[in-house]
Amino acid sequence: DAMAEIALYPDGNGYALKSALAARLDVGLDQIVLGNGSNDVLDLVARAFLAPGTSAVYSRHAFAVYPLATQAAGAIGIEAPAKDFGHDLDAMLARVKSHTRVVWIANPNNPTGTLLDNGALHAALAALSRTEAVVVLDEAYVEYMDPARRAPSLQWLEEFPNLILTRTFSKAYGLAGLRIGYAACRPEVADLLNRVRQPFNVNSLALAAATAALDDAEFLDRTKRLNDDGMAQFTEGFRGLGLEWIPSAGNFVAVRVAPGGDAGPVFQALLRKGVIVRPVANYAMPEYLRVSIGLPEQNARCLAALGEILGAK
Repeated sequence: DAMAEIALYPDGNGYALKSALAARLDVGLDQIVLGNGSNDVLDLVARAFLAPGTSAVYSRHAFAVYPLATQAAGAIGIEAPAKDFGHDLDAMLARVKSHTRVVWIANPNNPTGTLLDNGALHAALAALSRTEAVVVLDEAYVEYMDPARRAPSLQWLEEFPNLILTRTFSKAYGLAGLRIGYAACRPEVADLLNRVRQPFNVNSLALAAATAALDDAEFLDRTKRLNDDGMAQFTEGFRGLGLEWIPSAGNFVAVRVAPGGDAGPVFQALLRKGVIVRPVANYAMPEYLRVSIGLPEQNARCLAALGEILGAK
C-alpha cells in the first residue's frame, strides 16, 4: 500500500508508527522520537546536548558511534575502562564531570554482547539523575533477550527524567535496509531532540514496514529462536575448536582467535573463503573477531572455515 504513495513526502511526524509504538510501550506519543535507524537518534542526542566545552562519557569496547557522535559535536570524549569487556558503571560514574552532558550506555553492548545487572544499572541511573547529563540507554539488541533478563527500562522513564532509551527495527525485526529506529524519553527531552531532527528523516516505506512489523509477533519469536539456536551452534563449535568467546546477549559473539596476537590474518583468510565477519581491533580487541549469528548452514560454513584456517596454522 505504501508503494502507491512514494511520490509523496512521508509523514514527518510518523503518526501511525508513533501511535503503534505508544500503545506497545505504554508511553505517550510525545515521548517518541523516530530516526533513520537508531544511529540517527544517537546523533540527534549529540547535536541536542553536546557542544564545544562539554563532554560525554562512554565505556571502552562500546559502540564506535558514541565517540564519533561526541567528536562531531565538538565535545570532549571521556573513555572509562571496561570490566570483563563490559561497562564498569562505577568507573563511568567516577569520570562524570561538571561539564558532562551525555553518558552513553549500551545494554547489551556492541561488539562484546555483555549485559549489565539490572540492580547495578538502576543504581547508576539514580546517581546520574543527580548530574547535568542525559543518559542514553542503547537497547538495540533487547528483543534477542529472554524477557526475564531485560531491564524494566520503560518503567524507569517515569523515575529518571534524564533517561533516553534507544531501540531499532534493524536487528530482530529484520529491517536494517529500511533504516528506522526510535527513542523513548520524557516529553520535554523528546521536544529538544525533535528541534534538531530533519523533518523527513524517516521514509514512507520504513514507516509502513515498522508499523506492520510491530504486529508480526510470529516473525519476532522465530527470529529469537533462530538466534538462540545459532548462538548454541557457535559456542559448541568454538568449544570444539578450543577457542574462548565472550558470552553474548545479542545476535553476535566475539571469539578470541589470536591469543596474544592479531586476528587480522584470520579475518583475511575467512574472506578468501567467502566468509565475512567483523574485525574489532578498532575496539581495542585485536585478538577477537565478532561473528554475527546467521542461518544454520551459514553458521556451519563459518565454523568449518575457521577450523580449516586455525588447523593450518
